[in-house]
Amino acid sequence: MFDKFFSAFSTDFGIDLGTANTLIYQEGKGVILDEPSVVAIDKSTNEIIAVGHKAKEMLGRTPGKIVAARPMRDGVIADFEIVEKMIRFFLKKVSDKRSFIKPRVVIGVPSGVTEVEKRAVHESCEQAGVREIYIVEEPLVAAIGANMPIEEPTGNMVVDIGGGTTEIAVISLGNLVVEESLRVGGNAIDTAISQYMKKYHNLYIGDRTAETVKIDFLDLWNADGDDTYLLRGRDSISGLPRTQAISKIECKNSVEETVGQIMTQIKFVLDKTPPELISDIIDRGIVLTGGGALIRGIKNYVSQETGVPVVVADNPLHSVVIGTGKYLNVMKRMKRNFILNKNENIE
Repeated sequence: MFDKFFSAFSTDFGIDLGTANTLIYQEGKGVILDEPSVVAIDKSTNEIIAVGHKAKEMLGRTPGKIVAARPMRDGVIADFEIVEKMIRFFLKKVSDKRSFIKPRVVIGVPSGVTEVEKRAVHESCEQAGVREIYIVEEPLVAAIGANMPIEEPTGNMVVDIGGGTTEIAVISLGNLVVEESLRVGGNAIDTAISQYMKKYHNLYIGDRTAETVKIDFLDLWNADGDDTYLLRGRDSISGLPRTQAISKIECKNSVEETVGQIMTQIKFVLDKTPPELISDIIDRGIVLTGGGALIRGIKNYVSQETGVPVVVADNPLHSVVIGTGKYLNVMKRMKRNFILNKNENIE
């Protein structure tokens, strides 16, 4: 009785607790928070100085006693205490100050997380003041957020390329039939660009510079041409500031090994998928979500490598968080339909 009372008056939030960004969705309002998963802490007092956008601006620019860091690594919690404070800060920012009932939260996690890692997510939310916590596999909520017909008895394949992980799954009747979680994502692509510049151009560049190159210049399909991109960094030999130009083909070459790891796992999932569902996937196509889906040319690149049509979700950056926000209603509808079908069969 009390659960029904609380549910009637509490707020439900969907949370995408990502390596790069944390997003919060509220039904009827949409995405109400989208901030970097970064926290700045004063080491001398252990107090939080900034969270989100303000903290990200401090990355690589803080004095000795202040540390700006990402408490999520490869899609899972790397620092329990800091994540709890970050979730508490974000929920306080979006919650109704007049409500006396704690919220319910649906939170997406990589499909490959361990029970220990799930418990860490659960405890972080609990310590942050959440009343009910539902932990759901990210590929499932990504598919819901991308408006894929996961409730039907047909094959739906989603590839969610996030900051720390890539989630690959085939879904039918609301369940994961085949899934793989690869701890390689957008951040690994940034690192590949940084390492290439150091190895072949003796230039140290920061993570933010590498991310900008990925967003503004990298093209996995049309890498021909004379276009170049100027990067500013520090010469690894002289230690002095320097500017270096790179071509599009160089940029593509720098990430091919990392992107190749993602492709290997996509092919592995296709190989493990039952033939009946493969035919559905060929008809519907593979759906790309996550920030990695916005890399230029990745749609054509994946399609060429797999021989399967590929489509990018309408709102790839928000697919997971939208899916977490819709998850409870989708599951309620599936349960109701299952009961109706069961009764029809009995009759």
